[in-house]
Amino acid sequence: MRKRNLVLLLLASLGVITFLDRLAIAVAGPRMQQDLGIPPHLWGWVLGAFVLAYGIFEIPSGALGDRIGRRKVLARIVLWWSAFTALTGAAGGFLSLVVIRFLFGAGEAGAYPNASGVIASWFPAHERARAQGVVWGASRLGGALAPLAAVPLQAALGWRAVFWIFGLVGMIWAAVWWCWYHDDFRQQPGISRRELEEIGATAINAGHAAAPWRRLFGAPQLWLIAAMYWCYAAGPWFYFSWFPTYLVRGAGFSEREMGWLATLPFLLGAAGNVVGGLAGDRLVRRWGLRAGRRRLGVASLSVTALLVSGLALSRSKIVVIALAALGFGIMDLMLPVAWAVCLDVGARYAGLVTGVMNTAGQGGGFVCTVVFGYIVGATGSYQAPLFLIAGLLAASAVLFSRIDPTRPLLPLQAQATALERLPT
Repeated sequence: MRKRNLVLLLLASLGVITFLDRLAIAVAGPRMQQDLGIPPHLWGWVLGAFVLAYGIFEIPSGALGDRIGRRKVLARIVLWWSAFTALTGAAGGFLSLVVIRFLFGAGEAGAYPNASGVIASWFPAHERARAQGVVWGASRLGGALAPLAAVPLQAALGWRAVFWIFGLVGMIWAAVWWCWYHDDFRQQPGISRRELEEIGATAINAGHAAAPWRRLFGAPQLWLIAAMYWCYAAGPWFYFSWFPTYLVRGAGFSEREMGWLATLPFLLGAAGNVVGGLAGDRLVRRWGLRAGRRRLGVASLSVTALLVSGLALSRSKIVVIALAALGFGIMDLMLPVAWAVCLDVGARYAGLVTGVMNTAGQGGGFVCTVVFGYIVGATGSYQAPLFLIAGLLAASAVLFSRIDPTRPLLPLQAQATALERLPT
C-alpha cells in the first residue's frame, strides 16, 4: 500500500473521531438540558461556545502547522480536545459547561486546516479533492456513529460516561500519529522510489514557512472564500448542533427514534463527500480548474437551499427525514471542492488559508447556533429558523460562483522567497 494512503487512513480516522466527539453533546442534549436545567436560549450558548472558540483559534493553529509542522500540531490538538471531551462529563451546570465547551473548541481548532496541509504536502494536485472527500466523508461517518454509539451508552451508563469514553479514543489516535507520521514524505520509512516520484512531481513543498500575513489578507479572493463559507456554515451547523433536538421537540420523534434517524443525514453526507471528491477531480480534468470547481459548488449549494426551504414547510415525519437527509448529502458534495480551492489558491500556505475559511465558517456557525435558539424561544417553532438557513445557503452559492481557483493568492515566486528567508 502507498504510504500516502496510510496517511489518508489516519486523517480519515481523525475525521471520524472529531465528529464523534463534537456531536456527542448534540445527541445527549435533550437529557443534559433536562438534568442541568438549561432552557433553549441558554443551550444555544452552550453549543455556540465551542463554535466561537474554534473560530478564534482556527487561524493561529492553521498557521502554526505551516510553520512548525503538522505532526506536532495535530498531536497537540487531539490530546487537548480529547481531555476536554472527557471533562464535559464532569460539568455541573450552565457556566461550567460553557467554559468546558469553549476550551474544547479552542483545542480542536486547526484540526482540518492542518489535515489539509498534510494533503497538500503528500498528494499531487489531481488527487487532492478525492483525499479531501475521504477525510470529510469520514467526518460525516463519525457524525452518523455518534447517535448510534452515544444513545445506547447513555441509556446504560448515563450521559457523562459517553464523554469519558469518547475522550479516551482521541488520546489513542494522538499516540499513533506521533509515533508514525513524518511531515516530509521523503523521510517516511519504507516509502518507495515510485511513490516519491508520484508525490514529488506536483505536491506542495513540505518545508515550513512563515506566513506573509499582510499580503495574504490583502487578497480580495481570500475574503470572497471566507464570505462564501460564512454563509454556507449555517447549513451544517444546524445538523451539528440543533438537529437531534429539532427531531425530538420540533418534528415529534421519540428520543429512541432520534437515536437512529439522526444518523441518516450523516450517512448521506459521508457518501456526498466521497462522491463530491471524486466528481470534483473528474470535473477538473474535463472542464478545467475554474469551471470544474465552481459548477459543483454552486449546484450543490443551490439545491440544498431549496431542500431546506421544503424542510421548513413540511409537517410529515417521512418527508422531514427524507428532505433532511437529502439536504445534508447534497450540501456535502461541495465540501471537498471548497477545501481543494484553498489548496489551489493557498499553495504552501494551505494551513493558513483553510484556517481563514474555516474561521469564517465557525463565525457563521456560531451566529446560526445562537440565533436558532432565540428564534425558537421567540416563536415557539423549530421550523422558523430553517428559512434563515436556506437563505444563507443560497447566498453562499452566489459567492461560490465568483471564486477563481486558478488565481493563487500569492505568486509562487513570492512563496518560495518567504521559505528561503526562514532561518536554518
